[in-house]
Amino acid sequence: MTHTKQKVIAIDGPSASGKGTVASRVAAALGFDYLDSGALYRLTALYAQKQGAAWNDEYAVAALAQKLPAVFSDGLILLDGENVSEAIRTESIGMGASEVAQFPAVRAALLQRQRDFLTAKGLVGDGRDMGSVVFPDAELKIFLTASAKIRAERRARQLGLPCEGVAFDRILSDIEARDEADRRRAVAPLVQLPDALLLDTSDMGIEESVKKVLDWYAEI
Repeated sequence: MTHTKQKVIAIDGPSASGKGTVASRVAAALGFDYLDSGALYRLTALYAQKQGAAWNDEYAVAALAQKLPAVFSDGLILLDGENVSEAIRTESIGMGASEVAQFPAVRAALLQRQRDFLTAKGLVGDGRDMGSVVFPDAELKIFLTASAKIRAERRARQLGLPCEGVAFDRILSDIEARDEADRRRAVAPLVQLPDALLLDTSDMGIEESVKKVLDWYAEI
């Protein structure tokens, strides 16, 4: 049975690899919609925290994920009417996102919500399982990564911190711990698919990375 390819560019990769920036710019260049799937898991972790549900309580978190009162509007991310664009980007919420993302019931609750982002305009989605689970028939699949040290340096600069010292070491260890959690989880682990193109941005800038993705898409 032949599957019809979906008008989707699926970009998967580890934490702080720059996939969100690349994906959003590619979407803007093509006039596609953009889905930050990681934000949904971060929102779920934050919502669970606010509702007093433990991140390791699979069914309590899944129930919250099903009714997640999240809205993406004009570049802002709202949770229950509150702007949480910055609150969901903390390292602790990132670790919470990794924890809740390992549960099948949570992933199932968010799966259709992610697929509903696809319209006739086309979609660029980034996350951990865009190409493997959410959009397995995507026209283009990319595994975007960079070394853990490079990713830690990017995150530190984003936070206005020096790329050395105790704070930097903590960022690096958090990224390495999250990588390990994402790779080892039983459901939809983070892996490069056989049909995904590898884009290592360790020695590339944003513009160069975006151009590479656009070039690949133009070749389809």
